[in-house]
Amino acid sequence: MMHTVKGIIFDYGGTIDTDSVHWSEVLWDGFVAAGIPVSKDAFRDAYVFGERTLARQPLIRPNHTMLDLLRIKVDLETQYLVDNGQWRMDNGQWTMDNERRAKSEAVARHCYDHVLQVLTTSREVLRQLAGRYPLVLVSNFYGNIQAILRDFRLEYFQAVVESAVVGIRKPDARIFQLGVEALGMDARDVVVVGDSYAKDIVPAHSLGCQTVWVRGKGWADEVVDEQLPTAIIRHLNQLLDLL
Repeated sequence: MMHTVKGIIFDYGGTIDTDSVHWSEVLWDGFVAAGIPVSKDAFRDAYVFGERTLARQPLIRPNHTMLDLLRIKVDLETQYLVDNGQWRMDNGQWTMDNERRAKSEAVARHCYDHVLQVLTTSREVLRQLAGRYPLVLVSNFYGNIQAILRDFRLEYFQAVVESAVVGIRKPDARIFQLGVEALGMDARDVVVVGDSYAKDIVPAHSLGCQTVWVRGKGWADEVVDEQLPTAIIRHLNQLLDLL
């Protein structure tokens, strides 16, 4: 049961932009739509490679939009697949690279369009809730979340706590503590909304926050305690019936 809520902390990726579908699944759908002939297991290896590369190298700039980010991410993934022999093309090197780049652009555009569609609902949810509660964003991101919020017209947050800026990543509960402090409230009066049970719900619960798990299509099956979240929903717009 939800107790009195005075402020809300939102996760971003997967929660606001894909309606609780893990980004690996969104990207995989893009690969399928673009006709890139690789297995899902090979794609998952490329996805992990891309995420680790972005964590190590400052390829994402603070001014990069979501489309910029997707282009960089997909380029890393497709180049990995070619380099590791998972995506074989019989054409000459120049033609092969042109095909890889063209299909990478198609994937990035497919994913970007998907986000735009999801945000028509998410933006309205945030707009309504921002009229009733102070909102804070807590996100594992690459240092460009502010540019993305501006680009998508999602500037409803009184504070943004971004892992690349504060140097703390989920599931470390300290990043959520920073969000609670930004609200200036007791943790028990704050509800944390996120799509990841392990990275959002568990650490936020450990601080004493209320939690709403937007349970969707995750990266992998995991053991969960469904009694731990204060509430479980399937789509972000169901928040409006809870709060």
